Formats: sequence, structure tokens, C-alpha cells
Amino acid sequence: MFFDDWAGIGRVLILAAVAYVTLIFLLQASGKRTLAKMTAFDFIVTVAIGSLLANIILSKNTVFLEGIVAFVVLIGAQYLISSFSIRSKKFETLVKPEPTLLLHRGQFLREAMDNERVTEADILSAIRQRGFSSIENIEAVVFEADGTFDVIPETERSSASALKNVSNYSVEEQKPMTGTTSRS
Repeated sequence: MFFDDWAGIGRVLILAAVAYVTLIFLLQASGKRTLAKMTAFDFIVTVAIGSLLANIILSKNTVFLEGIVAFVVLIGAQYLISSFSIRSKKFETLVKPEPTLLLHRGQFLREAMDNERVTEADILSAIRQRGFSSIENIEAVVFEADGTFDVIPETERSSASALKNVSNYSVEEQKPMTGTTSRS
């Protein structure tokens, strides 16, 4: 159907404007973390908010106030989860995966790559995107919790202190650990 009536168009215009302003207000009140590219939970909240906004605007069966309550519940749950994560390392490990070392000093870490379902081509692509042409010039490639790759170039005095919370890495020995993916 292309056109039903002008009342439907007016309803969408009004609901879209009010829902958008309400969502902006709620997101501002909840902080930057609500829409941050961080964890699977954050991604789910972001997708659910988008879906809910579309539902509020377009569905005649969704009462506006119920949609706003759903916004508050989603954003409030995300806020509580991130707050608990800050206060408790155990809780953080439940909702946020650790970063994983995939390449160290020119060597691919095959077990970690298999566990993360990452190919050599994925890693090489990330290295090229950062402007490097050789893996020998790379200290490490880390697969972050948000699904991005961090490429750390080799330096003369690399302490690798930024790798201390990376699964598969031992800061004391400055080398990848074999076997299980335990946190240092």
C-alpha cells in the first residue's frame, strides 16, 4: 500500500519527532558508554534501541509510553551492567570478553586464531590497513573485545605493558603463553 491517509502520516511525523527527542535525552543522560562499540551486550542494546525506535514510530499497536518505558529499561540495564563491570572484575569477565593476542613478533598464534575464528588473511589485512608491509615489524596484533584488530608496531624498547590484560600473553616474560587463555 502506498498511501493510507494523512492522519497516519501526521502520526508518524509527531511520534518520530517526540521519540527521537526522548531517545536523545535518555542517551545523553546515560552517558557515552550506552552507544559505545564495546561488547556483545552493548551491540545488542544498540540494535534493540534502533528496533524499538522504529516500532514506536511505525507500529500502530505500540503505545508511545510503553515504548518509552522500554527505552528506559534497555538503557537502564546497559547502565547497570557497565556499572557492575567497573566495580567487579568477576562480573566484567562474564559480560566482556578479553582481548586475544593473535600475532606476536612475526609469529601467528594458530590456537588463538582458531579459537577466535580469525584467519591469517584477516590479520594481514589489519596490518596493511595500518600501513605496514611486513609482519616482522609488528610487535603484536590483538583481537579486541569489540571485534577490532589493534596492530602494535615493534619499537626498540618495547615493554608491551599495554598487553597485560590480553589473553595469551605474559607481561613478565614478554612472550605469548601456550595452552589455555588465562588472564595475567
